[in-house]
Amino acid sequence: MTGVGEGPAIEVAGLRVQFGAVEAVAGVDLRVAPGHALALLGRNGAGKSTTMRVLAGVVPPTAGVARVRGYDVRTDPLSVKRLVGYCPDVGGLVPRATPWEHLQLSARLRRLTDWERGARDLLERFELGDAAHRVTAGFSHGMSRRLSVVLAVHHEPAVLLLDEPFDGVDPIGVEATLTAIDDARARGAGVLVSTHLRDLAVRACGDVTVLRGGARVATVPAAAMAGEEGARAYRALLD
Repeated sequence: MTGVGEGPAIEVAGLRVQFGAVEAVAGVDLRVAPGHALALLGRNGAGKSTTMRVLAGVVPPTAGVARVRGYDVRTDPLSVKRLVGYCPDVGGLVPRATPWEHLQLSARLRRLTDWERGARDLLERFELGDAAHRVTAGFSHGMSRRLSVVLAVHHEPAVLLLDEPFDGVDPIGVEATLTAIDDARARGAGVLVSTHLRDLAVRACGDVTVLRGGARVATVPAAAMAGEEGARAYRALLD
């Protein structure tokens, strides 16, 4: 893994993103330390995916600061992309390519060596081994989600961005994703997980940031969002 050093893995201050007259992100502040995982929790349209896209270097910020391992996404997006493993909320797969071809291309672009064994292990863990040489055009939504996570983690990035990784995924895929998050944290990566599933946010991360209308309304320990009491607290934050 490259890019591990001092300072936060992710640092966002006053982030704003505007598309025409629509302000998708309206002043978000985030901080994720190396070896820690933070969940972005909120309803659809809360600004979760747009925040992720900024940190992945896909969407430029309108205002504010967003840094990944100290690199500014606005002024040094290439360095950011080298450090990040990104699972987008939709798309990202080539319909006529197989999972193995996706992994081969990723390895070549990142100049990885001795990657094949780890890639095979990941495909087996996510129950995609039997589909390794099938084109992704015929994949179910859950299979596509699992492959997107595999592609995000296989190069052991310094920062892992998982946008809705649990959406439509079966229990085995959920457990494999949770294990991948734990593995990333254990090697010192910072992890940001976007989800609308409160129970999985609690299981995956140590802290939770709740977004509403493009703005941060609270950051709390994940335990505060657990169980029925956590459900009531979450509903109160969204009202």
